[in-house]
Amino acid sequence: MKTQLSDELLERFLSYVKIDTQSSEESTTYPSTEKQKDLLRLLVSELQSLGLKDAAMDEYGYVMATITANTRKSSAPTIGFIAHVDTSPEVSGANVKPVVWRNYQGQDLVLPGDPSRVIRLADNPALRDQVGNDVITSDGTTLLGADNKSGVTEVVAAAGYFIAHPEVKHGTIRLAFTPDEEVGTGTKFFDVGKFGAQVAYTVDGETRGEVENETFSADSFTAFFKGKNIHPGFAKGKMVNSIKVAAEFIDRLPKDTLSPETTEKREGYVHPYVLNGGVEETSVKLLIRDFETEGLKEKEESLEKLAREVVARHKGSALEVKIEESYRNMRHKLDEDPRVVEYALEAVRRAGLTPRLGSIRGGTDGSKLSYMGLPTPNIFAGEHSFHSRLEWVTLQDMEKAVEVIVKLAQLWEERAK
Repeated sequence: MKTQLSDELLERFLSYVKIDTQSSEESTTYPSTEKQKDLLRLLVSELQSLGLKDAAMDEYGYVMATITANTRKSSAPTIGFIAHVDTSPEVSGANVKPVVWRNYQGQDLVLPGDPSRVIRLADNPALRDQVGNDVITSDGTTLLGADNKSGVTEVVAAAGYFIAHPEVKHGTIRLAFTPDEEVGTGTKFFDVGKFGAQVAYTVDGETRGEVENETFSADSFTAFFKGKNIHPGFAKGKMVNSIKVAAEFIDRLPKDTLSPETTEKREGYVHPYVLNGGVEETSVKLLIRDFETEGLKEKEESLEKLAREVVARHKGSALEVKIEESYRNMRHKLDEDPRVVEYALEAVRRAGLTPRLGSIRGGTDGSKLSYMGLPTPNIFAGEHSFHSRLEWVTLQDMEKAVEVIVKLAQLWEERAK
C-alpha cells in the first residue's frame, strides 16, 4: 500500500505544481486569476473519477465534493478537509520544473535552473530530519507550489484511500478546494451552510506532526498623507510634498522592535508593505499583526499618533487614516470545542508521530471560517520555505499527512455515540 500511495502521491503532486495558479492582489475579479480554474476543473474531473459524483465547481471557483458515510453511527459529525490551489503572487508559479532529490543525505541542494539558489542545511534545520527521504524542490527559477498543492494532493489522495478501503469507518466527509487564499480572500464567497460540515481542517501547515490552533489577529492600516502641489519653479513657501511627509513617517517607525525583521514566536509587528503617491498625496499601507486582538488597537493608536506628530511638523499637510479588519485569532473560536484540536493531536499520535501544537505567524482560510461558524484548525502538509524559490517538501511528509487525515476521520467516527 505504501509504495502505491507514494507513487500516486508523487505523480499527482508533480502534475499539480506544473499548472500555474498564481493569484493576484491587483485583480478585481473572483477568483483573482482565471488560470486558477485550470487546476480546479482538473480536481473536479479527478474526484468524479474516484467515484465522488457530486464533485463540482461553483461560479466562484470553489470545488466541493462528498465522501459518503460508511458508519451506522448516525451521530458521527460531518467533517471537512480544505486546501487552496493558488500560489503566492510574490514569486512566479509559471513553468515550474520540479526536481526530486531521492534519498537525501544532508547536503546543501544547489538548484539546477539557477545555481545561485541553494537550499542550505544550515538555513533549513528541518532538513536534518529528512535524511533518507525524497526531497522535492523547484529548479530555482520559480517557486515550487507546495504551498498549498501539497495539501491539495494529500486531500485527494486521502479521498482515494477512503474509496479504496471501505473497511475504514468514517462519517460523512466533505472536501473543498479554494482559490485566492494567498491574497486573503479565500473564504470571501465560501458557503459554510452548503459545505455542511460541523468541523473542518485546512491541510496547509509546515512541519511533520504539527497542528496549529491559532493565528495572528490582523488588520490593515493605511495612512493617507495630503500635500499641496505647485510647479516646482514657483514652489517656495507654497509646496507641501506628501512624499517627504510619508518618508519621515516611515523613517520614524520602530527600528529594533515591532517589525517582521525583529520579531518571532508570539511577538506582533507593524509592517509597511505598499507605498503609492506623488506630491499631492502619498499612501502608506501597513499590516498590523498581534496574537491578541487588544494588541492590534494599541499598535494602531500608536501609528496614528506618530503619523499626526509627523503631519504637525509639516505646515499645510493633512492626514487621513483607514483601518480595515482582516481576520482574528481562530484560537478564541476553537477553544469553544476542544475536541477539534484534541482529535487532531491524537490523529498525529496514531500516525506514529509526536504532535506539536503551534501558532501561525500569519493567517489561513481557517481563521475566517472559524468565525463563520466552522471551527477549522490547520494540520501539517509538509511545505517549507513557502513563497520563495527555495520552497521544498518531502514525499514522506506528504504520506504522513494523508495518514493523519485518515486517522482524523476514523477518530470522529469512533468517538461518536
